[in-house]
Amino acid sequence: MDLFDVNAVQRISELEGLIKKYQKSYYDGEGEISDAQFDSLWDELKSLDPANPLLHKVGADSGNFEKVAHVMPMGSQEKAANPEQFLSWAQKHSYSEYLVEYKLDGASLELQYENGILIHAVTRGDGRIGDEITANALKMNGVRKALYDMNGSAVAFTGGIRGEVIMTHAVHNKFFSDKANCRNAANGLMKRKDGSGSEHLTLIAYDVWSTTGEQPFKDEEDKILWLKKCGFNAVPLYIVHSPQEVVDYRAHVMEIRKTLDYDIDGLVVKERVVDHEDASRDRPDRQIAFKFSLEEAVSVLRTVEWNEAGATYTPVGIFDPVDLNGTTVKRASLVNPNTIRSLGIKLGSHIVVVKRGEIIPKIENVLALEGDPVMPLQDIEFPTKCSVCGENLVDEGTRLFCPNKKCSKKVLHQIFKWISVVDIRDLGDTLVRALFRDKILTSISDIYKLTEKILAPYFLNEESLSKEQESKGAKKVVLSIQNHRTVSLAKFIAGFDIEGIGEVLVEKLIASGFDTLDSIMQADEKCIADIYGFADIMAHTFVEGVKENRVEMLKLVETGTINIQKENKKGDLLEGKSFCFTGELTTMKRSEAQNLVKENGGTVKSSVVKGLSYLVTNDTSSGSAKNVKAVQLGIPIINEQEFLAIVRQHR
Repeated sequence: MDLFDVNAVQRISELEGLIKKYQKSYYDGEGEISDAQFDSLWDELKSLDPANPLLHKVGADSGNFEKVAHVMPMGSQEKAANPEQFLSWAQKHSYSEYLVEYKLDGASLELQYENGILIHAVTRGDGRIGDEITANALKMNGVRKALYDMNGSAVAFTGGIRGEVIMTHAVHNKFFSDKANCRNAANGLMKRKDGSGSEHLTLIAYDVWSTTGEQPFKDEEDKILWLKKCGFNAVPLYIVHSPQEVVDYRAHVMEIRKTLDYDIDGLVVKERVVDHEDASRDRPDRQIAFKFSLEEAVSVLRTVEWNEAGATYTPVGIFDPVDLNGTTVKRASLVNPNTIRSLGIKLGSHIVVVKRGEIIPKIENVLALEGDPVMPLQDIEFPTKCSVCGENLVDEGTRLFCPNKKCSKKVLHQIFKWISVVDIRDLGDTLVRALFRDKILTSISDIYKLTEKILAPYFLNEESLSKEQESKGAKKVVLSIQNHRTVSLAKFIAGFDIEGIGEVLVEKLIASGFDTLDSIMQADEKCIADIYGFADIMAHTFVEGVKENRVEMLKLVETGTINIQKENKKGDLLEGKSFCFTGELTTMKRSEAQNLVKENGGTVKSSVVKGLSYLVTNDTSSGSAKNVKAVQLGIPIINEQEFLAIVRQHR
């Protein structure tokens, strides 16, 4: 069995144990994790082992009550965690109408009636048999001991009515604030042997099935109307005519759910026709739970800040704080002017903010709603002049920037970028700013002209200087600079701070045959655009950036100030192998490990993608997003020692 199989089997076993544990605590009324966290474990097991028997089981109740079989099987619904998954499901389920209900975040309960009289109230249990808690249910708000219509006439219904037992926020805050959430509190109360506290609970109904004669409804909408006529609190129903309208409605509900007096964790989407056969399956196919995600939230855009990095002005949206993946987020990049225009975003717009996996927050789309009541919609103003040199800014759509090559802000940013890429760690931020202020540092070349004599005044006071004392700090900086005079071609180009051009992109360029400074300088936009990762816009930016920095590049190389390392020839060392590093290493820094790969002809990836050779981590069995994706793609996960062994093997 290879490394992938071992890791997959181990992770599947871990997931089975966790799911069983959390199911038990949930059904015992003391849930330990949120629904979203449980769904994440469930989805991971489904991706690793789709046929796992656990996926077709529902958890079981405690053994404190008599057991009763359900009238309607209570299986688990298929789930969509985000719009992409829902739209994929909708492609296979094309309905003329989509009926959408709140997915209530409580505890399922089936009320069984005989000729309109309640005879059993049964919890979800294992999906087919549950705990009989009739005495407790009769104390709950919304449970009917006998059925009567709106005119007061008895309803001779025999069958089951399904609903969700919930605790309102008001009740939770007043009586049960010691419980983690309303769902946990409701679960615990409804299963108390003495029934105490059940009067604080409420039932909201959403399903019906008669076991005798014809059904008392003609379709799913009529089912909800019938429940209301019989005096039940029925789940709200919304009807739309396209999958996209469902997505838009979900975004709207995500925004207003904080105003509801009870918890919901998604929507249930179904067709108008009642399909009892499908609903009786372990996991019905013709309806789906469109869950809310920890990774999405709706907010209101309040203002836009323009971050200045070098010559470029990048818009950043500031919105009302939202919780994403357990962190409070209130700002996200709007990337460039074209993004603002394509989104149609304005100040006061209702926006969907996402943060999926390890990706930074992003404003994904704008909802078709009126502006915030206290803030009318307003156009976003773009800066027009450079805040430092006063030059008119250029709006290319994909970039808003200052075109002045001598703008001091742009020059300083380039110096910082070079120091960062080449890794001259002892040349710190404060020292660089002081040298730039005093016009000692005005270009990359000036870094290599620094001497102990020039730097000493920045480390020693006047008295020390008058005694001609040496500065250990100045000596350390000069030594660090001199130790970084030989760099790879990729670092050399990336160090010039060309917009959007980092080492990874330059390495793709080198791998495509542009493996000398001369060939890069002679390359035209068309040739560059054909290289994977560039395309027309990036190719234009790159070629223009090289032209702008041509004189400085040649000066560094021709004077011998910088030596560019020769690239490894094809077939040497780690040629053709790629590595992604995650977590902390013990024998070296991550940057050193990445450089080791590059120096030996391999490539470094920042994320787990198809075709990756190895994921390197010292926690090979963790459930991190990168580990999970590596397992899904069949990518070997190795530790630091195994990585070093591979490097030694190829030396």
